[in-house]
Amino acid sequence: MQNLSGKSVWITGAGSGIGEAIAKSLAAAGAQVALSARREETLLKVATAIKSDGGKAEIHPLDISNSDQVADAARNIQASMGKINVLINCAGMNSPKRHWRDLDIADWHRIVAVNLNGVANTVCATLPVMRAQKDGLIINISSWSARHEFPAAGPAYIASKRGVIDLSHSINQEEMHNNIRCCCISPAEVATPILKQRPVPVTDEELSLMLKPDDLAEMVSYVVAAPMRVCFNEIVMSPTYNRTLLPQP
Repeated sequence: MQNLSGKSVWITGAGSGIGEAIAKSLAAAGAQVALSARREETLLKVATAIKSDGGKAEIHPLDISNSDQVADAARNIQASMGKINVLINCAGMNSPKRHWRDLDIADWHRIVAVNLNGVANTVCATLPVMRAQKDGLIINISSWSARHEFPAAGPAYIASKRGVIDLSHSINQEEMHNNIRCCCISPAEVATPILKQRPVPVTDEELSLMLKPDDLAEMVSYVVAAPMRVCFNEIVMSPTYNRTLLPQP
């Protein structure tokens, strides 16, 4: 296990799935974690589990699509922790009615507001802190579907996650002189609650072959522990049995 003592980490989407696994992994390695998501009760559950294992955690409920709430959270986290070394964007959403044939434009706006605008909100709120520190790492969770053809994800999800990839590379281009790095991780299918929003149900056998949240958490821990001179610009990962490579209906 990496030793991340002294690291202060802000994680969005931390109430379940990938974000929860990352929060627990980093806290177990010694990092102090600030947890954000919409539902306070889920954050309390994760924070309680972390503290019961001897870790340090605090919660900051918010709607990531609300820039004012995000800015307030960034200020509160900096005041509480004294710094923000790492920002990890895990919050994301999709809709069951995701294809053009049945897509409601309101769903499109909601998906983009969370998946893309939400990332921009946290980055804009956190960069000034990192610039002042001359130190910072941002990790954005994108998607395999933004890199490779996987129509099952739907156009709004694909477009928003593709935007996250380009946003991430722009941070490295503009902020390297401030010792700020960004890593975009694009996983293929991960066995998380978001799969319940799929129009076609996923079987238990299919779930067993997918990536697990802990797989992402292990990768993130490795990236966080890397020296400042190292920048993992982009990581694309998939399960060995990658269903996205099969013909899609």
